[in-house]
Amino acid sequence: MIATELLEKYGAIKKSFAKNEIIFEEGNLPTHYYQIISGEVKMSNYNDDGREFIQGIFYKNQSFGEPPLFLNQKYPANAIAVENCQILFLPKLTFMKLLEENPSISIKIIENLAQRLYYKSVMAAEISTHEPEHRVLKLIDHGIAYFDFKKDSNGYLINFTRQQIGDLTGLRVETVIRTIKTLEKKGELKIINRKVYR
Repeated sequence: MIATELLEKYGAIKKSFAKNEIIFEEGNLPTHYYQIISGEVKMSNYNDDGREFIQGIFYKNQSFGEPPLFLNQKYPANAIAVENCQILFLPKLTFMKLLEENPSISIKIIENLAQRLYYKSVMAAEISTHEPEHRVLKLIDHGIAYFDFKKDSNGYLINFTRQQIGDLTGLRVETVIRTIKTLEKKGELKIINRKVYR
């Protein structure tokens, strides 16, 4: 997203987080811009039944948590390390200065936010109106387009767990497992050594 060198020039610092460690909590006011150097981060919250809903998953070189930062609103979800992570932190005021002094970076941030809004609106429509097979394929195809999934002779390796697919599509894990098997039979997906390919 933003070159590490540029962020460090403006005073960004690196912090490490262990798997399952909370980076920020739902309800807190934002104070920093966050960008992943390595690892994977999810933003999620829980309903009254304790079921997790993943708002988004973020990978190396991606940023997360910007909308509340621009709006000065509380975070609507928790940010949690899915695996060990290294993250760059840049204080809000310095981040705003960086954007003012680097218009091309501002455009990149706008494009990134627009992409996320588009994804949210597409997935909201999927969850409310479509069958599990359609939801799962839509999510997977979005992942291929935007999350830089690796491609080999088997196709694109889908870097979501069955649980994450469920949490991102509003489906139960059992439904996701059945749906993936059905999609494999239809030739839409491949399952090789328990890994899913498109």
